[in-house]
Formats: sequence, structure tokens, C-alpha cells
Amino acid sequence: MKKMWNLINNTLLMFFDCFKSGEAFRWFVCVVIGIMIRSDHLGVTSIVRELSINPCHYESLLHFFRAKSWTLSEIRKKWAYIVARSGLIYRENGMAVLIGDGVKQCKEGRKMPGVKRLVQESENSAKPQYMFGHMFGCIGILIGSTKKLFCTPISMALHDGNEITGQWAEDSLAEKSHVERLVHEACQVAMLIKKPCLLLLDRYYLTVNALKAWLESQIEYISQVVIVTRAKKNCTAYEYPKKSDKPKRGAPRKKGKSVKVQKLFETQAEFFTQVVLTLYGKKTTVSYLCKDLLWGKKLYQPLRFVLVNINGTQAILACTDLTMSPEKIIELYCLRFKIETSFRAFKQTLSGFDYHFWTHSMPKLNRFKKNEDARKELEKIEDEKQRGAIVSTLKAIEGFVMCACIALGLLQMCSLLYGEKVEKRLLPWLRTNTCKENPSEFSIANVLRKTFLSPIHSTKKLGILQLIHSVQEDIENEEDFAS
Repeated sequence: MKKMWNLINNTLLMFFDCFKSGEAFRWFVCVVIGIMIRSDHLGVTSIVRELSINPCHYESLLHFFRAKSWTLSEIRKKWAYIVARSGLIYRENGMAVLIGDGVKQCKEGRKMPGVKRLVQESENSAKPQYMFGHMFGCIGILIGSTKKLFCTPISMALHDGNEITGQWAEDSLAEKSHVERLVHEACQVAMLIKKPCLLLLDRYYLTVNALKAWLESQIEYISQVVIVTRAKKNCTAYEYPKKSDKPKRGAPRKKGKSVKVQKLFETQAEFFTQVVLTLYGKKTTVSYLCKDLLWGKKLYQPLRFVLVNINGTQAILACTDLTMSPEKIIELYCLRFKIETSFRAFKQTLSGFDYHFWTHSMPKLNRFKKNEDARKELEKIEDEKQRGAIVSTLKAIEGFVMCACIALGLLQMCSLLYGEKVEKRLLPWLRTNTCKENPSEFSIANVLRKTFLSPIHSTKKLGILQLIHSVQEDIENEEDFAS
């Protein structure tokens, strides 16, 4: 367990340059460690209880999230730098694999910035059609090997409901849609890790605006990103224009005949190729058809479409790289589900969305008004102090979520590097098999919680433990406290 704490210590100390004051860095360490090992999920107060922080420091801990001594951009850059140089990044043909997706979190705070009415797209009948909450966009990167893969979140930011506050904070991406922002942020991550990347997206993100944002980002961030996504069933593509022998007057044609991609399953069924691929850890018989077509009205971007048939289940995949093999496109898209398991660990194990930041400067949310009316009320605010209070509250929300992303990434690194050496007696009992080589984030969090106090005596040189110990309650008998 000592190696795990050394890894966490060395990683967190690398963030020291991101803070202008030592006190802000100390609270950053407390927040990340507290999120990792806390046993209850009741906001910031759970961090105070789990680390035995003196209650008189509670206000200082709250002030940390709104402090001007640190910026989210610097922390994200440093986190991307650390993950890129960890030696754990999973690569396909020399390219790192990024996964992007959105996640919604229900929030009922009427004085909380960014809260708006959202459509609940889940197929679960127990969930309502509409909800009030926050919409986050996440970019994760795959780490590990073929035996065990984790999707480590690199960036998670609010993508909806913060258009006005983003303008106040001079955020260049604030006015862009969720789809465009996600593509831009993925290209930013690719630039930070300085590696060619594959970007896996759901079918929701195959839009003309997303491809335009991808083309712009390739030039702006000087990053090589290949998109692999899924197309909708009503997808319409175009053949390449035929070159005529005799030149004609006017501009050359940009597209050929239109093609209903879904109909190719019936019209060209005899041209499908049958192969055996390893999907989701199991060997599966797959039939596929590969077609290079143009897609997007007035854009006509060349895409490689792969029509997949697995035991009667049909899907249409698309890739911006026309040289990638169809088998590789199918295998890559199956890895997209890794971000869903990361969301589950982020919500259930760490409860990374249990923040409760709000401000009196925010106009009270009226649940019976439309989102446009709420936006107009926000636009009426002209006082700089009120604007600053709202912007700092949004920073606190995103800062808390970013600390939870770092905590989740550290748990995943510990599992990959030292999971095999964890004693079985320290692992929690689970209904499923616990004898895996790489324990889950939940198991590693339980191990760290049990061993948090024991290394204080044996590894007093760890800087993060000294920082935490400096804000803990005064203890008369340290041996009784450790027991």
C-alpha cells in the first residue's frame, strides 16, 4: 500500500506550480484525497469528516473553490501532462484513444448557476421526461492494456446553461453548442498530450457542425484527430461525382447520387464480408460492408461507412480516416462504452456531482418559465460584483468536478500499477469475483480508506499527509487516533 500512497503523493505534488499560494495547494490536496477515501457523499462536509479536519477551517475550504489563486485551465493542462507521461496510455496503431460524451446531473438549486430544464433521454421508465440540472461534456482517454482498460477523464466542463456567464468570463467556446465544444476540447486534449488521437463518439455527435468544428480544430490546435462514430438509421450520404470525359461549363459537381445507407443492408446483402472479431472481450461473428461516401449537406465530407450486422442487430459506423480497416473501426467503436463505466464509477463510487455551490447574486430559478426567459433575466445583470459572484460559483462547480476527475484517475492508475499486489483481506466483499488482477475503482478506494491512517507513522515524509495533518483537529493521543 505504501507504493500506492507514494504514487498519489508524487502525482499531487506535481500540481504545486498551478497554485499561486501554498494554502490553496494544501486545500487542493485535501479535496482530492477526501473525495477518494470518504465513506459518505454529502458534499464538502464529508471531506471535513473523513479527514478529521478542524471545523474552524470549513469556511477556508469553501473559499478555496472560488479563490483567484488558481485556474481550471492550468489544472487541466497539468493533468493531461501527467496522464500523457504516465506510460499507461493505450494506443491503437500508435494513436491514443479519446472518448467523448455528455452526462446530465439533476440539480434542484434555484440559486445555482447553469441549472436549466433538460430533456431526459434515458430509456428508464422510472425517470421523468424533463429534469432540471447541469449538462457536462467529458473527454476521457483510455489507459491500461487489452487485459484491463480504464477511461480516465481529462476534462469535464459545463456545456449548457452558461452561455452568458461564459461571455463574462471571456470563454471563447461559451457560445458554441455542446457538440462543437466537445470536439474542440478533444482536439485541445490531443494538442496537450502531443500525440495523434482517435476520438470515439456516439451517433448524437455525427452532425455537420461537429465536422466543421473538427476541421477548424485540426488547423487551430495543429492536432491530428481521427473521429470514429456511429450514424443514425436515417443517414443519407452521397456518391462521389463522376468525372465526365468532356468538360462542361460551370463549377464542378460536389456530389453524386444520394444513398440511403440503411437500405444497403438489403440491396447489397450479397457483398457483406463475414469475419470473427473480439468485441467486448468475446469472439463474435460479424458481417460488414465498407463504403466510402460523402456526407453532410453543403459540406460533403468524405467518410468511410461500415455497415455492421451482428446476429440480426444492425449498426452504421463512420470514420474520417478513409485508410482505416473496417475491422479496426468496429473494434474501436466497441471501446466507446468504457466512458459509460467511468461515469458509473464517477457517480456511484466518488459521487463527483454532489456539490452544493450557489450564490445570492443569481436570479431565482422559476421552474414554470422557459429557458429563454431565465436567460433574459441573467442578461439584465450589469453589476460587476454580481457577475463576478456568479462566475466564481461556476468555477467552484467545475473545480469540484475536476478534482473528482483527478481522484478517479489516481484510483485507476493505482489499480493498473499495483492492483495485483493488493492483499485480498483488504479488498471489500463483492457479490462478483474479487480475484481479478486489476481491482475496480471501488475496491481501490476501500483499500486506501483502510490504510489512510496507518502510513502516517511509517511514511511521515509524504508531503500530502503532512499537508493534511496540518489542518486536522488537535489530537492528544495520536496512537488512539490511529487505532
